[in-house]
Amino acid sequence: MSYKTIVVHIDKSRQATQRVETAAMIALHENAHLMGTATTGVSKYFYQTMALAPGDPAIAPHLDMLQQRAKESLVNFKDIVQRIGVPSWEARLVDDEPASGLSLQARYADLTVLGQYDPEEASAVMDSDLPEFVAMNSGCPVLVYPYVGASTPVGERVLLAWNASAQAMRAVRGALPLLRQAKSVEVALFMSNANPDAYGDTPGDDIALYLARHGIKANVQRQIIPREKPDDIGGDLLSLAADLNSDLLVMGCYGHSRFREILLGGATRTVLSSMTIPALMAH
Repeated sequence: MSYKTIVVHIDKSRQATQRVETAAMIALHENAHLMGTATTGVSKYFYQTMALAPGDPAIAPHLDMLQQRAKESLVNFKDIVQRIGVPSWEARLVDDEPASGLSLQARYADLTVLGQYDPEEASAVMDSDLPEFVAMNSGCPVLVYPYVGASTPVGERVLLAWNASAQAMRAVRGALPLLRQAKSVEVALFMSNANPDAYGDTPGDDIALYLARHGIKANVQRQIIPREKPDDIGGDLLSLAADLNSDLLVMGCYGHSRFREILLGGATRTVLSSMTIPALMAH
């Protein structure tokens, strides 16, 4: 597998430039088409109601301002991809809210690059649950970039969270192009002594062998979670990533969506709120 189409969310957040640079470098390495997508933040369904009052002077200036803001962010995207030398790219303006607009674009991509929600840059047109919503509604793996920034290039030292679930396997498959070029790959298994047989006779060997057949050498780290310990896998993952100096976390995204409410697993919630390195997630 290789990435042939990559979508990156374009906005005016403080880490947008680094996020685009990361997406552009991955696209350059993979010879992939890079689509920079900026959204106005206005639901497409709103325009159906606008038909009742076209040109409303109370609304039209605000819509124009949102469109202009999105267009300005695309100018920065064009400058970055031309500087890095991405051979195939396009800048796309989408008249929709970010969650639904990006989910639609991501369905036709191999990887989508998004930013972590930044509480200091909260906006009426930006969804706090954007990364997890796109991951769970697009079928595409998402690379979530932390708002505190991160080193580039991403993916030299990868930590892979493994629990033998379908979500974790989708994340592994979605990360294969990055795993192949990594200098080191560590597989973390946090096993409960309440269920010691969940991973087979030799936990971690199966996923290590799978990766080896893709030309990826991985070291398996097994840790036992005491029966009485509170469930804080997300915190344990982030601590291990810091100890290993990892620059990318690969993990499944757990939860489900109901209308616009996102119910997340504890590890997913912790990582998305406290991440300091990029995380590639898949549902």
